[in-house]
Amino acid sequence: MPIRCRSEGARALVLVLALGLAGCKPLSLGAGGEPEPAAALEPVGEAREALEKSACEARHGQWSQRGSGGFFCATRPADGGKSCRTGDDCIGACLARSMTCAPIAPLVGCNEIMTGSGLRVTECVE
Repeated sequence: MPIRCRSEGARALVLVLALGLAGCKPLSLGAGGEPEPAAALEPVGEAREALEKSACEARHGQWSQRGSGGFFCATRPADGGKSCRTGDDCIGACLARSMTCAPIAPLVGCNEIMTGSGLRVTECVE
């Protein structure tokens, strides 16, 4: 009895396997030939909040809560209270009413500020 080879089916199987393996990532091996550990995932939830709070305090910021909303890091810019004419004169914002650099950043709520080009605008940050 003659033997017939079905090479078309075998080729299709090899092609499917090759395409499936093409998406695989090669295993990284350390100096000892052992697999390297996977990269750590970024913290979320309370762990992320604790990390952001400690980073804020390291920058001499104050960890504050806005009403019942989320937390933010309030810092005191070095030029707070200095005279300004445009937003470009300040690290933070130039307050339009007093024409002084804002004593805190970010400014939360609605505030009249001067833009970099010297226009008076109302900026609201929640």
